[in-house]
Amino acid sequence: MNTSIRGRALTGTALALAAAAVLTACGGESSSTATKSDGATSTTPAVAVKEPLVATFDGGLYILDGESLKLARTIELPGFNRVNPAGDKDHVMVSTDSGFRVLNATGQALTDIEYKGAKPGHVVRHAAKTVLFTDGTGEVNVFDPTALNSGKKPAGRTYTSAEAHHGVAIELADGKLVSTLGNEEKRTGALVLDRNNKEIARNEDCPGVHGEAAAKNEAVGVGCEDGILIYKDGTFTKIDSPDDYGRIGNQAGSDASPVLLGDYKSDPDAELERPTRVSLIDTEKKKLRLVDLGTSYSFRSLARGPHGEALVLGTDGALHVIDPETGTIEKKIPVVGEWQEPLDWQQARPTLFVRGHVAYVSEPGKKALHAIDVETGKKITSVTLPKSTNELSGVVAGH
Repeated sequence: MNTSIRGRALTGTALALAAAAVLTACGGESSSTATKSDGATSTTPAVAVKEPLVATFDGGLYILDGESLKLARTIELPGFNRVNPAGDKDHVMVSTDSGFRVLNATGQALTDIEYKGAKPGHVVRHAAKTVLFTDGTGEVNVFDPTALNSGKKPAGRTYTSAEAHHGVAIELADGKLVSTLGNEEKRTGALVLDRNNKEIARNEDCPGVHGEAAAKNEAVGVGCEDGILIYKDGTFTKIDSPDDYGRIGNQAGSDASPVLLGDYKSDPDAELERPTRVSLIDTEKKKLRLVDLGTSYSFRSLARGPHGEALVLGTDGALHVIDPETGTIEKKIPVVGEWQEPLDWQQARPTLFVRGHVAYVSEPGKKALHAIDVETGKKITSVTLPKSTNELSGVVAGH
């Protein structure tokens, strides 16, 4: 799944990253640490972590154990940082002011691997490949995430968009690359390249294109301000919104379902629209269904469950579990207190990250993090952290 920001470029605060990353083991544990001049730190972790999670806070990163949620290490890293799974069992991509940096979450240290470039944007995992899109340059980098353990930047495919823009790209199992079209002023659609980066298809009937997700049988959707554009089996198909302006800017897909989950906004003049409806896009039947949750949500609220369930974290504090085939809200799992989406997209708000049958939900107002079993609806555990967190991610092997 991809991250999104209501169509605005992904950029950090203008703080320099020259400061060295300082690692601190929590709970009184000590570790052997050596700080390098480029901000990376080599260290022997004092506390091992299983399936680590990574949460950002103002000025750094927390690394937590995925089972106990105990805080294992704090990495100080100035600036507004974003996190996404790198695609293997050990690493997480950190978007910083200077580019994409690779964090060894299991080893609890930033590595020397970096994809430099202004405004690092979307990170997409699909078909055993990870794809990075750098908004400031339009550069696309594709690599095998299992090669990150070599300690060197993986050899991979590169492509540079005709013009830099806030975009996204995904490589399919057969080597085709789907990448967005646009510039700093407007975004119009997507094109498809073969293995040799030769264009073989394009569609520019997707104003304001933003975000992507892949459904069952490699149906790829990219959101538009008036619907969604689907690429499947070599063909683009546009599915229109029921409203003249019906923006789908954030999507979540599952290999277990042909239906994509998307947000849905219908007020083009809103400073910040707080929608109550989500979209379900059937990529096989080429139909779009709207579901009213009765509560609003944010761009960090969408995810998929272990069986393809559509999951939405509402501002009512509940995790809404939706049957993607029927649009029925099967259950509402209380998780956090009521909240409201802030006007500034960089400000913290409850965030949803799902891995397997566990939904991890942050509650920045209480400096808390919760783990919920999606299938039973029961809370597994909760912790209180030193500071309020913003983004939440973790290692995810296989995709």
